[in-house]
Amino acid sequence: MFNKTYFKPLLILLYLLVNQTNGLPVETIFTFPGPLPTILPDDQGHFGKGTIDLGGLEVRQVSISNATAQRVWRTYEGGREDMGFSIFEPINLPVNFFRLGFYAQPNNQKLFGWILVARDVSGRSLGPPVDYIEVWNTASLDIKQDGFAYFWQPVCLKGYQAVGMLVTTSSRKPPLKQDSITCVRSELTEQSEADTLVWGFQGTSVVKLRPVHRGTQATGVYTGTFSFQQVNSSPLPSLFCLKNTKLNMSNMPSEAQTRALFETYSPLIYFHPKEQFLPSSIHWFFTNGALLYKKGNESNPIPIQPNGTNLPHGGSNDDLFWLDYPVDKTTKEKLRRGDIRNTKVYLQIKPMFGGTFTDIAVWVFCPFNGNAHLKFLFIKSLSLGEIGEHVGDWEHVTLRISNFDGKLWRVYFSQHSGGTLMDACDLEYVEGGNKPVVYSSLHGHAMFSKPGLVLQGKRRYGLRNDMARSDKLLDCGVGYEVIGGPWGVVEPPWTSYFRKWGPRKRYKIDKPINSFVKILPKFVRTWLRKFIGRIPYEMLGEDGPTGPKAKLTWTSDDKYS
Repeated sequence: MFNKTYFKPLLILLYLLVNQTNGLPVETIFTFPGPLPTILPDDQGHFGKGTIDLGGLEVRQVSISNATAQRVWRTYEGGREDMGFSIFEPINLPVNFFRLGFYAQPNNQKLFGWILVARDVSGRSLGPPVDYIEVWNTASLDIKQDGFAYFWQPVCLKGYQAVGMLVTTSSRKPPLKQDSITCVRSELTEQSEADTLVWGFQGTSVVKLRPVHRGTQATGVYTGTFSFQQVNSSPLPSLFCLKNTKLNMSNMPSEAQTRALFETYSPLIYFHPKEQFLPSSIHWFFTNGALLYKKGNESNPIPIQPNGTNLPHGGSNDDLFWLDYPVDKTTKEKLRRGDIRNTKVYLQIKPMFGGTFTDIAVWVFCPFNGNAHLKFLFIKSLSLGEIGEHVGDWEHVTLRISNFDGKLWRVYFSQHSGGTLMDACDLEYVEGGNKPVVYSSLHGHAMFSKPGLVLQGKRRYGLRNDMARSDKLLDCGVGYEVIGGPWGVVEPPWTSYFRKWGPRKRYKIDKPINSFVKILPKFVRTWLRKFIGRIPYEMLGEDGPTGPKAKLTWTSDDKYS
């Protein structure tokens, strides 16, 4: 008679044997396909020196590898691609450095990531825990796992805070010693929040932590630790991130170092084979006919100087001025098509996470944004007429680079009103190099890390984002201009134009679909109109966009969830 009691353990054993042969991605260490950037010496700064002084607390970034970390526990189910996740304990720490927490990573990624360890410079920045609280364990989870895992949060002395968790495979409380995990003095910590998802299963989520406040002047430091959340349970005691009380630009790369970094990591952007509206330089856009319009004097627009010196500077986006094309159809069509052969991208260099990282925002300008297309049930691509069209389109890709060692950590892809953040290990690269490959969506120019179709909507219907390779490509490292940075960059005059780069237009959604809707069954017509009614207002009433410096991301973090 078949005994179900033994069936699941046999399945688990079979699963482990298969994975021992084939291996999970996390069992392979990620390496960049090309040589890393050569960090030129700079006597004035501390970029790439391996450690950063936060003010009485020195931190080092430890890359997770077989030599620096050992796996404590893993599960083989749940999370990304239902492959589970692993937890690692930092080992072989530099002399006098202590753990702040453990490291967690999805199993569907190659082993890639880092965690900070800390050394007490002041003599009072670190302290051992006085107790541990068991905040969770996996004993009740019906999943494939390496035994049971027990998650412990340190209890710290008054005036100190916990930054990370300790994980064991024993229900016995960990010993109270500082070399297991350490607490950090409160003045050197800040509030943290959930960052990216590591793993989720039956209402439980393991998440990376990030500082709540992020931007060019924010002092919160990303530590690489994690926490977890449970649905319908009492909130856990807070875990904190670190704080840089010595925030300055000394840990940022110099101008020469920044150029070396960008030459190594500059993206290659592929535009769709059917893309008609390609990028251009700002100089080309201005000198080939773009005009400045003023409210109340629309019939008398003025030509724009090549570098935008005669644009109105300062102020706010008050609808008083905007850019547009001339009436002449030939000039208008030329401007709409762009000039990819002579395009340049525009770089903004900014500190992030308390000056421990450098963001290189790569801004791309397209003179025109094409119309939107809809996928709905059996309708693969329904043109929405003029819906989605507007003059002037700014998109960007942000490279996030460690100031500890100059390695690329993440890349942000802007997509309409938001975007996605991708780890460097999940990207496609130019063959033999470290340049990330980026795909620009047809007509909308949203940036994605892979070709294919992404729907802006729910389930199997929504606004189309189509990406594919073609000979229409932009190597961002060939032509670029730095328009913002920490080392006295002279910003071109056009960056201080805070009004719109295109006119406001109002579209009627019924016009392009009325003739098509008539041939559909009644229940499909009702469904389609209901969906159309949920199209974001900004798609129906198109405003020309503002330039890079007028956007919140100029001084804050990119918008991602």
